[in-house]
Amino acid sequence: MTMLQFGVEQTDKWSKARAGKITTGHGEIPTPIFMPVGTAGSVKAVTQQQLAEEVKAKIILGNTYHLFLRPGTDILEDSGGLHKFIHWDRPILTDSGGYQVFSLAGTRKITEEGVMFQSHIDGSRHLFSPEKVMDIQRSIGADIIMAFDECPPYPSDFSYAEKSMHLTHRWLDRSVARINETVDKYGYIQNLFPIVQGGTYTELRKKSCEYISSKNAAGNAIGGLSVGEPENMMYDLCGICCENLPDNKPRYLMGVGTPWNILECIALGIDMFDCVMPTRNGRNAMLFTSAGVINIDNKKWEKDHSPIDSGIDCTISNYYSKAYLRHLIKSKEILGLTIASVHNLAFYMHVVNMARKHIIIGDYASWMKSSIDLFKQRL
Repeated sequence: MTMLQFGVEQTDKWSKARAGKITTGHGEIPTPIFMPVGTAGSVKAVTQQQLAEEVKAKIILGNTYHLFLRPGTDILEDSGGLHKFIHWDRPILTDSGGYQVFSLAGTRKITEEGVMFQSHIDGSRHLFSPEKVMDIQRSIGADIIMAFDECPPYPSDFSYAEKSMHLTHRWLDRSVARINETVDKYGYIQNLFPIVQGGTYTELRKKSCEYISSKNAAGNAIGGLSVGEPENMMYDLCGICCENLPDNKPRYLMGVGTPWNILECIALGIDMFDCVMPTRNGRNAMLFTSAGVINIDNKKWEKDHSPIDSGIDCTISNYYSKAYLRHLIKSKEILGLTIASVHNLAFYMHVVNMARKHIIIGDYASWMKSSIDLFKQRL
């Protein structure tokens, strides 16, 4: 068994964009890459077959908090891990539950030991310590597991952001210690990624990058962005983090974002992305396409019998018409949610695949500018 491997194959001449390859126990991942979010072992409204064949996803996400509550680690271990439980033979990354520290602020309490959560399912209380979070992720069986962190809210004053960062670093030390004293459960190596925090403060972000880089982990993540701060601030902080993280390790920007956010951050040196936006927006009638953004609910699409998007490599996007998808969405037919979700995910994969292609060709910066202008326009 070998640890996660990463190699940069090509860098763009006019930006920090890079094309590379991550190798895990469940296969290779070309970068830059977008990872669909399958919070509870399911990407909402999309089957694993559709993820593999239509979306052409190379890696998906699961969430430690949600999978711990349901179905539970006993069932996951009994099935041989999440890969076998959901019948997915490609890589999986699990979030540590750190985002829930941010998003479930009303039902949790943070202490040095960890975070006490109140279950959104039955109200039961559970302490998530760094050690427990590592154990849960071992049981889930992800190829990439995230260190436990606190994601501070925006805005946070300097004092809070600094205390939160130091807490994240102490939790990282405990996460690393726990990983080192436990074994991989299912016959392949599980790789720990630390997470950079520090709020919106350049000084803290640099310190956090330095601290997590010293752990020499298989890869590094940037957390605490896209939580309400202005877009330009996110880009500035992302760029600072990329400049202060190792070039020879994959960089994962957590929870970002729109197709144009992704292209801008690829230009800064990011390799990995995840976001619920393509599926969430798809379920709410917003489609990202190669010609621009569509609200499929609008009457203008009622008699448009052209394909949803003939410009991407996805049978569903090429096969069904805008008029039919609008009919399904207006009729509240579940199939409409599936078609919209598959299409948006396939479009996101199209975006990162094209980014990789243009990095290798050597014209990423110019292609990015024209693509962002195109993708942003409202149709």
